[in-house]
Formats: sequence, C-alpha cells, structure tokens
Amino acid sequence: MFNIDEIYTISSFLSLCNKTIENKIPTCWLQGEISNLARPASGHWYFSLKDSKTQVRCALFRLNQRHIKFGPENGMEVLVHAAPTLYEARGDFQLIIQHLEPVGVGNLNLAFEQLKNKLADEGLFDNIHKKPLPNIINTIGVISSSTGAVIRDIIKVLNKRYPFADILLFNSMVQGQGSVQTLTNALNAADQSGKCDVIIIARGGGSLEDLWAFNEEVLVRAIFKASTPIISAIGHETDTTITDFVADIRAPTPSAAAMLVTPDRLELLANADKLCTQLHQSYQQTLYDYQSDLNQLKLRIPSPNRQIAFFSQKLDHASINLNIHVKSALALNNAKLNSIFTTLKQHSPIETIKHAKVLNQVSFAQLKYQIKQIISTNNSALHLANEKLRKAMAALTDKHKTILSIQTNSLHHLSPLNTLSRGFSITTNTKNQVLSSTTNIKINQTIITQLTDGKLYSNIEKIEKN
Repeated sequence: MFNIDEIYTISSFLSLCNKTIENKIPTCWLQGEISNLARPASGHWYFSLKDSKTQVRCALFRLNQRHIKFGPENGMEVLVHAAPTLYEARGDFQLIIQHLEPVGVGNLNLAFEQLKNKLADEGLFDNIHKKPLPNIINTIGVISSSTGAVIRDIIKVLNKRYPFADILLFNSMVQGQGSVQTLTNALNAADQSGKCDVIIIARGGGSLEDLWAFNEEVLVRAIFKASTPIISAIGHETDTTITDFVADIRAPTPSAAAMLVTPDRLELLANADKLCTQLHQSYQQTLYDYQSDLNQLKLRIPSPNRQIAFFSQKLDHASINLNIHVKSALALNNAKLNSIFTTLKQHSPIETIKHAKVLNQVSFAQLKYQIKQIISTNNSALHLANEKLRKAMAALTDKHKTILSIQTNSLHHLSPLNTLSRGFSITTNTKNQVLSSTTNIKINQTIITQLTDGKLYSNIEKIEKN
C-alpha cells in the first residue's frame, strides 16, 4: 500500500526537481557546438549545445548578452558558463547561459572579424565611396576627448605647420560605456554643422578593449553616411579598427593626421617666393614684348596729313566718275522709256476689250442654248425612267400578293385553330404549358381546354393511364 502523503502533483514534483538540480549541481563551464539557434522578438537567444553523443537545451537571456560582442551561429564551437535548471512549464532540463565565448579565438576578435566581413560584403570599404580631401582647408573638425593628449598633439602640429586653419573640437568619450553614442553624436554634429572642411576622428593607443568603441557598427555606418571627408587616427600605427577601413583616409597617428590635411607653412612661403619671382620675370618679359610690338606698329603707321591728302584725291576722282555714270544712266533710261511708250500706244487694249466682249456674248448664247438642250433631253429620259419604274413596281406588287395568298392558304391548313374547328382541342395547365402526357398533371390541379370558340377550366378528379 502507498501513503497518500507521498503523492505529488506534477507542478510540485517538477518544482522539487528544479530546486534539487539548482542546489546540488553547481554553475560550470561547458564546451560544445551550437545548433538550432533561435532569436525571437523578445531578444533572448535559444539554442542547443551538443557534442558527438548528446545535446542539451540552452537559454541566453538578453541581459546576459551585454558583454558578448560577436554573433553566435549554428555550427560554432563555444565555451559557456552556465547554471543547470528545470523549465517547470514543460518539464525540460536546460542550461541558463551566463557567459559565452568562442573557442580558439577571443570574443572581441571574432566580433571584429564578423562585423568587418559583413560591412565589406555590403561595399562600405570600397574605394569608390572614398571622398578626396579639399584643396583648401580653412576649418578642421576634431572628434576626440578634450582632456586627452590627442587634441594637444594636433594643435601643436597645426600651430607649427599651418597656423592659418581653425580647429573645432567636438568633445566626446573615446572609451568605456556610452562612448559609442557620444562619438556618433559628435560625428553627426560635425558633419551637419557645415563648418568643417575635413573631420579627424582620433584617440591615443590602447588595447582592443580600449579601442572597441571604434569597432561598433553604429559609428562605422555614421562615418560612411557623412558628407564631409573623414580621416581616422586611432591608436598607434600597429592598431587597426573598422573605423580605419570605412574612413576616407587612415593616418597612422593623430599627429600624422594633422600633417595629412595641411601643407607646411615653410613650404608654402618658399613656393610663394618662387611664384613671386616667376611672376615678376613673366611681367618684365611681357612688358618688353608689348613695347617691341608697339614700336613696330608705330613704324607702320603713315603720317596723318599724307593720309588725308591721299583720301581727298581719291574722293575727287570718285565724285567725277559718279557724275559721269549718273548722266549716262539717265540718258539710257529716257531712251528705254520712250521706246516702251511707243510700243504701248501700238498695243492699246481698247480694241482687244471690244473684241473680247463680242466673243463673250456669242459664247453666252451658245451656252444658254446647250443648257436648254440638256434639260430637255434629261426630262425625256426622266419621264421614260418613271414609266418603267411604275410598271416594275406594279408587277412586283402583283407577284408578292400572289405569293402571300399561297402562303396564307398554307398557314390556314396548318393552323391549330383550323384543327380545333374539326372537333379537336388543346389542353394546358395554368402556366400555359401544353399537356401531352398524364405524368405532367396531378389530382385537383386546374387545367384549361382550348376549343375553337372558347376555353374550358376544369379540376382533375381522377387520372387513368392507358
């Protein structure tokens, strides 16, 4: 016999098992392969951890993901720090993951490679997107910490090399929690201000953890979207961040970045002296050339008095020739005018007009006579055609009357009314459907009998089939 006090409900039993597991089995490290990875909208991660023989369910809640920089994938070999528990709602044994890191490579290194490969596949590092530096730089935006040595190094280099440029510092955190957001906000503010010809994003050297803010995707994408040319100067020459890949130019150090964006003032002064000397020589040579051309032109210009006398003589000759040509042309035109006047008198249009009037009168009489002849001829033809049409219509009418009489007689012989006159009748139901069989009628149904002189309405009392 069993003791009734030893009977558990399912929930009580599973609760007991869960407490036993949590109290007896310590938190431990396990190594295995990820499979069946799921990322629901809640933000939690669920997957199975397996080896060659078995597997166990795992849950990694969102709050425990804050220190995990890489993205887990199916088939990835990982090392987990987990606490065993029993999910009482389903009675499933599972592990609650408190920490997750890849096997064989560090957490940050794997995250770095994953994000780098992802952005490279999207084309963010392609040279086609790199913006060139402007030829003239008046204002340099610097994104860094106001208390670090980076801004002091940049100011020192610029004061020595090119003190004419203005420096706008956009103060931001470069390390630790919240640094990514402050760096991104500073970058957007510098880019959208419209004051910066170029932007330097810089910080000193450090470990991968110290420089990790410059490997975050949100900052990298903000750099890619910026319209202002950006120079990355992160850490020392051996340090590499994803910001270096997406920036338009990478400088090995912040000081080198300041040298990249500005010319050396000593070189500018030397070039200015050289250009000034070249300009003076060119001016002297040009002035000499123009003076020589002017002297040559002076030699080719004749005396004004001689020019005036020459053109006066030419004007006199032209005036004499013009008078001669005018008189000759006037005499010739008068002769032509007299000849034309004589010809016109010989060809006076008066007689021509009279003759044309006579011809028009004769033509009008002929036309009038021809019109009368055509009207008479057409009237005769119309009378004959009218007689033919009337006779044809009468013959056609007689023909159709004969045909109609024959068809009327035929229809009379075939008419049901003619059949009724011989003693036959037609029986229909109330829907005016002809009854040709007893199967189409029922007892007490009304029928209508059509006779030659009227209709009979009857009720069926009996149906007798042949």
